Amino acid sequence: MDVRRAADRALEQARSALATDQPDKAADHLAGALAHAPTLPEVHEVLGRLAARPGGGLDLFRAGPHASPGRLAARAHLLAAAGRPEDGLPLLAAASGQAPAADWAGIPWVVEPALGVRIEPGLLAQVLMRLCTRVGEPAPPTLRPYLTVVRHALAAYPEHAMLLGAGSALARRVGEHDLAVDWASRGARVRPSKLGEIWLGYAYRSAGRLPEALAALRRAVAHDPDDLSVYADIAGTLADNGRLEDALSWVDRALERDPDYDCAVHTAHRLRHRADGDLMHLVRLADYIRDHPDESHEHTDLADCCRDTAWLSGAPVAAPLPRGNAPVAGEPTADAVRRLRQVASLSWAHPPAAYDAALQLIMVSPPDLLALLAHPPADVAVPEIWACLGLLHHRSEEAWLDSERRRMLLELVDGGVDRVTEAALFALIVTAWVDPSARADVAGVVTTRLTEVASRPGARSFAELALATPDLDQSTRQLAAAMTRVPPLPRQRGRSRLSLRWRRG
Repeated sequence: MDVRRAADRALEQARSALATDQPDKAADHLAGALAHAPTLPEVHEVLGRLAARPGGGLDLFRAGPHASPGRLAARAHLLAAAGRPEDGLPLLAAASGQAPAADWAGIPWVVEPALGVRIEPGLLAQVLMRLCTRVGEPAPPTLRPYLTVVRHALAAYPEHAMLLGAGSALARRVGEHDLAVDWASRGARVRPSKLGEIWLGYAYRSAGRLPEALAALRRAVAHDPDDLSVYADIAGTLADNGRLEDALSWVDRALERDPDYDCAVHTAHRLRHRADGDLMHLVRLADYIRDHPDESHEHTDLADCCRDTAWLSGAPVAAPLPRGNAPVAGEPTADAVRRLRQVASLSWAHPPAAYDAALQLIMVSPPDLLALLAHPPADVAVPEIWACLGLLHHRSEEAWLDSERRRMLLELVDGGVDRVTEAALFALIVTAWVDPSARADVAGVVTTRLTEVASRPGARSFAELALATPDLDQSTRQLAAAMTRVPPLPRQRGRSRLSLRWRRG
């Protein structure tokens, strides 16, 4: 059903509910219609009928913490209809923050000059800052009406520093780079401050004016030398413009002040990995994330560094290894197949994320996971990988070297080069990422297997796995790197060892 048809259907249900004196149901359907078509005149016509009710219909659209964008927008429109647009705008902006692509603000009352005068400038600045934290850069053009509100407000309050800065943040997100620089510059002149210089630095950076951006961010540091997030911003800006050595010096300055500050730690590992390609920078970052669950905000450095790298962010694209002949092992249960379908994917953000995603398979018994290896569902992405990852979550309290999960995976790894050995080896490597005590053991297993298969068809995949292994010795890593630089050999055909070894008990 397309958007217009969905909106029309919701409108029909809203009108029917109104005709039978069921205003609460009408409100539910109308909120749904707004979600499909926020600017559709017919939707606002029905909303006007609710506005004519005693109390302006506001009781039908309460703005709780979990209110949907459609309900927030409906209440905002009713407040505007009641002569209180300044109270409605924060709700409309909240709807835009939840669903930025929808044109929530593309209605006449938002762009009326009077709104910019009526709304308190400090409140408008807060609304803009909350909105900007919810949307990325670039932001969709649906946010432009809020920029019009800022223009009208600044006409009335031309020297409100917070509004100038917050308006600049919105302007650069929607591609108005010159305007963003102008507003941020005015704000920093009116009231010099750390935040004002940060806004100005970001505006310059978005406009491609690197020297001015760095100068503004350095002034921000001068305002508050203890705000290490600015150090990380400077480092990231320098690195993105080819000045990696300078970037690392700023990271080191931040870490000297606080070795555990999350933004600096994330940036440091990301940039050092960029500088020398050493996998252990990413492994140490994963360790830090595990040991510091309460970070100041969400970071994506580990996922960004793993992106598009074989095994770090997903199964490599290659000709499929053979699954073997009909296995002797029993069929997996329907519940096991269902749970595998819920988690299986061709990609993951990084190895610890793959481990976490497989946690749902704790409800599948090891015999069933092994049956999934022998009888992989044809409609499931890389089922062998996820079945092996599922084994990691069984008896996870056991120390690694004496664990049942290690024993099962080592038996699966032993043999030729096929999809099961590949998957089991990856599960061992994921263990090394999430459990430092397993790293030396896993590195030894990977080294032994890579040496054994180095001259066999299909060995390139093992080499790619080796390059994803923590604590691998330098000579093995060099061997693996050399193996990945040669064209892949034809895949080996043969029976799946699993079909001969495992039976479900």
